Amino acid sequence: MAFTFKQFHIDDLNCGMPVSTDGVILGAWAPLSQAKHILDIGAGSGLLSLMAAQRSQGQITAVELEEKAAAACRYNMTQSPWAQRYQLIHGDIQHVCQQPEYQGHFDHIICNPPYFEHGPKANEQHRAMARHTDTLGFTPLLEAINQCLSLEGYASLILPIQSMTRFKTCLEQTELYLVQEVRVSSVENKAANRVLLLLAKTAQTKSHDEPCQYTELTLRGEDGRYTEQMIALTKDFYLKL
Repeated sequence: MAFTFKQFHIDDLNCGMPVSTDGVILGAWAPLSQAKHILDIGAGSGLLSLMAAQRSQGQITAVELEEKAAAACRYNMTQSPWAQRYQLIHGDIQHVCQQPEYQGHFDHIICNPPYFEHGPKANEQHRAMARHTDTLGFTPLLEAINQCLSLEGYASLILPIQSMTRFKTCLEQTELYLVQEVRVSSVENKAANRVLLLLAKTAQTKSHDEPCQYTELTLRGEDGRYTEQMIALTKDFYLKL
């Protein structure tokens, strides 16, 4: 399916994880504006890479394992206004993060990771890979982030609320630290079902002695319309805002 945003276009026909509200709010929320070297882990169609390119002047490195998604990502990036500011690596982030040139290189890492640990899988293999942690569990993902992130850098992710207990258990085993947590509700007066996370190197946050900040984001009012919060967050991307 094709999606047109204000400054770029996405074709995600062959991607296991299509363009979603989760991806849009993550790409719009992550503090990317000052980043010079940005890593998009599990880039899929390239949505987050394109949003990062629009919101910053940084160089974008997109890593995607699945062949069809990598091809879609390459096409979408080359058709964008920022084709000169990105590179695509078709491969496994666990291999990429072992390369000396990428260790500690990125001042921002962004990822909408696989998150289903159990339950039925999609019949299409590429969709199953995008949605389940079999190919990239939380522990190897966090290890890759820790290896690639600079000492002063940040990582932004989005997860379902039900994955948070497992994620935080894995996080405790790393050198990363939770800086900010935003609980996301799809509709006003409904329980949050997603969470935006901002991570940093433990040494950095402890040196500043800053506790984690907890905030909330509501996407739609009870009337079905976008809230002022959501409009402010995504108006630079959605055509009708």
